Amino acid sequence: MIVLGISCYYHDSAACIIKDGKIVAGAAEERFTRIKHDNSFPLKAIEFCLDSLNISANEVDLVSFYEKPLIKFERIISQHLENFPKSYKQFVNTIGPWFGSRLQIKKTLEEKVNYFGEVNFIDHHLSHAASAFYLAPFKKSAIVTVDGVGEWSTTTIGYGSNEKIQIDKEIYFPHSLGLLYSTLTTYLGFSANDSEYKVMGLAAYGDPKPFKKHFDKIIEVFPDGSFKLNMKYFDFDWADHMPSEKMSELFGHPPRKKEGPVKKYHENIAAALQKKLEEVVVNLLNTAYKTYKTKNLCFAGGVALNSVLNGKILSNTQFERLFIPPDPSDAGAAMGAAMYSYTQHTSKLVNKKDFHPYLGPEYKWYQIEKELKKYKLKYVRIESDKKLVDKVSKLIKSKKVIGWFQGRMEWGPRALGNRSILASATTTKMRDIINEKVKKREMFRPFAPVILEEDTKNYFETDDYISPSARWMLMVYPFKKIGLKQVPAVAHVDNSGRLETLIRKDNPKYYDLVKSYKDKTGIPIIINTSFNVRGEPIVCTPNDAIRCFLSTDIDYLVIDNYVVKK
Repeated sequence: MIVLGISCYYHDSAACIIKDGKIVAGAAEERFTRIKHDNSFPLKAIEFCLDSLNISANEVDLVSFYEKPLIKFERIISQHLENFPKSYKQFVNTIGPWFGSRLQIKKTLEEKVNYFGEVNFIDHHLSHAASAFYLAPFKKSAIVTVDGVGEWSTTTIGYGSNEKIQIDKEIYFPHSLGLLYSTLTTYLGFSANDSEYKVMGLAAYGDPKPFKKHFDKIIEVFPDGSFKLNMKYFDFDWADHMPSEKMSELFGHPPRKKEGPVKKYHENIAAALQKKLEEVVVNLLNTAYKTYKTKNLCFAGGVALNSVLNGKILSNTQFERLFIPPDPSDAGAAMGAAMYSYTQHTSKLVNKKDFHPYLGPEYKWYQIEKELKKYKLKYVRIESDKKLVDKVSKLIKSKKVIGWFQGRMEWGPRALGNRSILASATTTKMRDIINEKVKKREMFRPFAPVILEEDTKNYFETDDYISPSARWMLMVYPFKKIGLKQVPAVAHVDNSGRLETLIRKDNPKYYDLVKSYKDKTGIPIIINTSFNVRGEPIVCTPNDAIRCFLSTDIDYLVIDNYVVKK
């Protein structure tokens, strides 16, 4: 059976395809269109998925869509009517696309893909739940999903057992932790659905105490795990902006202008927001534990991208094992929808034992060489992988910045060693060089330490159980002293790191490179950051990689086994 899962029209459109229980391919539309967080119909991602099986659309047995558009449309109409007439302008701006495309999924599939078969519309939070539970190494688990909003739900608690998932409790719009975080993201001068991770990084610089009482007014938390926003501080339910004027009055400052200076009170507000998020989610998770009495937790939805929160879950709840999928947000819901439909139709689970996130496009040597010649670049090809990783590890040791482009592109928002920029982490100077001259982004932004999984407990204060989700940069843990001493470039201001643990089975060449660096230096950690510049998606094609290489201060491009020196 072949099932195609798709998500689109909110943010981060994506497609994923499953054949006979194997997740064959998946990618976000932004990687092909080069429009960051592209929310359009994922035509190019769908074409890639079909090409990966060398099939046409009419050979797909079922398309699974990640939400129920009619129910979502009902909520949109309801919120505008409730806020009429002040919502009139926003209503006029938003209603057109619904009649033009968002309620016409079947028609769009027919016209753009030539697919005339069955379409399953899966509840949005059920898609999130499936994206976690059907990949998790658990037969039974509590499942919690938290995001901005699906159809009506913003938060759910449920339970998974073998092939079955049930949702038992829900919190409804407008009460949303995702929208709370996005609102404060825009108040702090960043973009919603794009820069929440910047606020998470900024929070480490601040002190939550000065604004703790302010957040107690913004959100009320209840003993049963639920919560409620004080809507006088929010306008997102009727306007094209998110914070209300009363939020500015509460904090005593107007919203920060984009690209404006970041002041201490901005850092403190970010810290108080992060602290409140952690408090509310832990309260929610404790309710989930009391409800199901299981030691296993699956966590998904956009809020599950908050890796600082994730690293505190096991130490602050009674859960003992945690699983978060490599893409817990809306793009990942395309995979969740596909897995849910496949399981319901076949009564079989997908093959999760052999799952890895390298599901995107890959390129043959002759395609790569053609691009290198087109740009008239001088290169050498090293046939032996062993010799290649030896050379590149020497370059990293000598403080060179490497653009590392290998194999299949990663599924999810993180670069996991196939579309990465790599460098030594032994000096903070390297962090500043990459931020300023390569990534061209805010200087407060931290980098991820990639570490051999067997060395993790030597360098980090981790939970006893290290979640497989740490392989996908979804966990932040404090460094031990040896880490702070040896790799200061990847230690955040609060001495933590958003680690990426590495096992050879997932990515042999990447693992061997870090191992080769360890053999030369005694240090099993290097910098890994995504291969892109600020404002652009992670590179997808050899052409993307070459253009990024030429427009930045990356010293070497290593693309497949070709080595190009700047």
